This record gives sequence, structure tokens and C-alpha cells, in this order.
Amino acid sequence: MRFQGKSIIVTGAASGIGAAAARLFAAEGGAVLCADWAESVTETAAAITAAGGRAQALRIDAGKEEDVAAAVAKACEAFGGLDVMFANAGISGGMANILDTTPELFAEVLRVNLIGPFLAVKHAAPKIAERGGGAIVLTASVAGIRSGAGSPAYSASKAGVINLAQVSAQQLSGSNVRVNALCPGLTETGMTKPTFDYARDAGKMDRVGRLNPLRRAAQAEELARVAVFLASPEASYVNGQALAVDGGLSSSHPVTRQEFGKTAV
Repeated sequence: MRFQGKSIIVTGAASGIGAAAARLFAAEGGAVLCADWAESVTETAAAITAAGGRAQALRIDAGKEEDVAAAVAKACEAFGGLDVMFANAGISGGMANILDTTPELFAEVLRVNLIGPFLAVKHAAPKIAERGGGAIVLTASVAGIRSGAGSPAYSASKAGVINLAQVSAQQLSGSNVRVNALCPGLTETGMTKPTFDYARDAGKMDRVGRLNPLRRAAQAEELARVAVFLASPEASYVNGQALAVDGGLSSSHPVTRQEFGKTAV
């Protein structure tokens, strides 16, 4: 039970990687604050409780400072402190090209995907340090490593998350708070549901992830297991890293946008 007696916040916990990670943290003994803008975050917490775990739900906007601060305060009040922050919430912003992207859309994607993780570090790190140390995991993306795996705004935001993890790890030196970035490849989540729905409706699911060396997309649980590992004592010497969990796609050849959009299927 790697997280017995530990207090954990998971943002974006209503579905996908966040929901899967919240369940895994709880199964390993952790008390989990499931945070998300979607009302269905209560279902994640209820499922954990029904399985015998400890969880509470909180609706937040992960890109608003007062909401992030409230989530940290609630976890500390409910569970006695904070040991792990998994800042996983994000939005895609669609697939508009750079000439069709408005400044308003770009700003909104950055607000949720980059300012959100910054706020998570800002408010969680001091509380984690008070407990003697722990871990912060930020969800980035292979889109932040290679071009073509997402829209310009999404890709820029995720590249920023990778750098944020590196800078945060350095600036938190001596606090025993580790910060790492998880970089998923194509994974079926609430955010990517339209792509998968299109493939199913078109009878082309066999073409999803066809250029990946593993010839498939990932399941949310596969990413969640890596997030939980990065937050665990087993990763005690892993700090300031961006870990691609994409089946080998980004290391085998350049990612093309077509692999992730409708033209991929």
C-alpha cells in the first residue's frame, strides 16, 4: 500500500486518466480529493467510497487560483495535510490551425492547461513540504515534445507544462518535493472521445494508432499507473523529468497531426 495514510489531490478526476488515477491512488491506501469542473466528478468519488476507499469530490475550475487554493485547503482539512498533487485537468481547444486560432481560444487553453498546473505547484508545494516532502505530477503530452500531435494552442501549453516541471523541480530544491511531467500519447479519454467516436461510427477503430509501434491507442489505466508510479516512493529519485508514455510513437518517427485527427481513421 504505497499511499497508506497519504493525502492526494487529482484534478480532472471526472473521467479518463484522472478518474483512473484517483481509483488507483485510493486502492493503494490514499485519501483522494477528486477535483473537476464536471459534475460527474462526484461519481468518481462515490465509486471509490463504494469500493472501501476514502474520497471526496470538489467541483473546481483548475485554471482559477481561488479554486485551486480551495482544493488544497479542503484536502488539508479533510485528510490532515497534502502529500501528492496530480494536476491532470486540461482541455484540447479543438484542432484549428494556427491561422484560424483566435487569441481568445489560445488564452483559454493556456489558462487551463498551463496556468492551472502552475497554480497547482504554487499552492500544493508548500503544503507537501510541510509534511516532509512528496510529489507533484503534471499532465503534459507528446504534443509538447513533437509538433503535430495537437492544435497550436494545445501543443504550446503542453510544452510549457514540461518546462514548468523542470523549473519547479529546480526552484523547489531542498524541499523534498519532486515535480515531474507525464506525457501521454493518444489515449481514450473524455477529451479525445470525439476522435474515438468518429472511428467507431466509421468502422475504422483498427486504424486508430496504426502508426504507433504498438499499433494501438492507450487505455487511461495505462497512463494512470505511470502517474501513480511518479508520485510514489518508487520514483524517489525521479525529478524534473518529462516521461513520454506513448507506445514509442514519438521516438520512432515524427508525429503527424493526421495520426491524431479524423484523417488518421
